[in-house]
Amino acid sequence: MIHLAFDGLLGLVLVATAAGAMFSRDLFRGVVLFVVFGLLMALAWTRLQAPDLALAEAAIGAGLTGALLLDAIGHLRRRRRSEPDDSSVSPDTSA
Repeated sequence: MIHLAFDGLLGLVLVATAAGAMFSRDLFRGVVLFVVFGLLMALAWTRLQAPDLALAEAAIGAGLTGALLLDAIGHLRRRRRSEPDDSSVSPDTSA
């Protein structure tokens, strides 16, 4: 009975984190929810007695992909800071 309740709760939390990652407006929050989803998915694979898939999900899905996405967000933020502000550039009226 307790196992069934835990599995049901795990399924609901998986759906909630997946929806949160997909519909998040903040990129950082979306990536964090994606990593949490990957770790919970690894737990789900463990509960389904598939430790090889659980290990792959934790290493690739949550670990490597999450690190790459966080690095991409860092590059985007640095690029935004280095670009000039459009409001400070006056329009070209020489034509």
